[in-house]
Amino acid sequence: MTSEAITVLGLGNLGRALAEAFVRDGRSVVVWNRSEAKAAGLAATVASSPAEAVAAGGLVVVALLDHQAAQRVLSGVDVRGKALVNLTSGTPDEARELAGWAAESGAEYLHGAVYAVPQTIGTDASSIIYSGSSVVHERWRETLALLGKVTFLGADAGRASGYDVAILSGMYGLLGGFLHAAALARVNGIKAGELTPMLLSWLTDLQPALETFAGEIDAADYAGGESSLAMNQSGLATLIRAAQAQGVPFAALDSLKALVDRQVEGGRGEESFARAVESF
Repeated sequence: MTSEAITVLGLGNLGRALAEAFVRDGRSVVVWNRSEAKAAGLAATVASSPAEAVAAGGLVVVALLDHQAAQRVLSGVDVRGKALVNLTSGTPDEARELAGWAAESGAEYLHGAVYAVPQTIGTDASSIIYSGSSVVHERWRETLALLGKVTFLGADAGRASGYDVAILSGMYGLLGGFLHAAALARVNGIKAGELTPMLLSWLTDLQPALETFAGEIDAADYAGGESSLAMNQSGLATLIRAAQAQGVPFAALDSLKALVDRQVEGGRGEESFARAVESF
């Protein structure tokens, strides 16, 4: 980890943006991509193989399609003494697996999850959470800050991915809900652009409820909730009936109601809606 050069493996939309952020700061950057054409116009040294690229840099940033691609590219590469920062999406256990491989291979491993679109990498709108090697975090913190806000979550290499899959689940739940809301609005002659400001206002007002639910979940204490399971069971039943009647059913609503039903059937109907988390 003595070399100041930075290696970037993978030049998809994210990888290219990462490399460009390092180049803008005047860093010496070495890149590798399966198709060298992706490096066109990039002021970086293009390596002919992953092994050549890794050998050139002290910091090796991996941004590939998935965990399996990262495994294939790194397989057989000498990573001894390198700082590996893997920004490839995957599961917590996959991150821990690569961290174990890195340790056995003589490298330090840091796993990251990116909260940015490629065009915002390197700006205040970019944030990346990391977990794994504190050695890499401390040694390369200022360099990693070129990509976006740095948050270190501790030594468990899988922790960043643990946050990531939870956050992405919330995101896709929100996006799915929005698309269904737009479909419901459309069948009633309401444009999505007309609906969205009112929806955003309501979702903003819901923030205190989410914070309350989080406290209840962490304490496993659901007594006295203002938003009871029984009340939400009735509300979900009405919404499901309305969606079906208008020809736009949404299985996610049925799944959510099933979680609520399980708790109500167990005699918990007067407890907080947050208790539905226990049905998972």
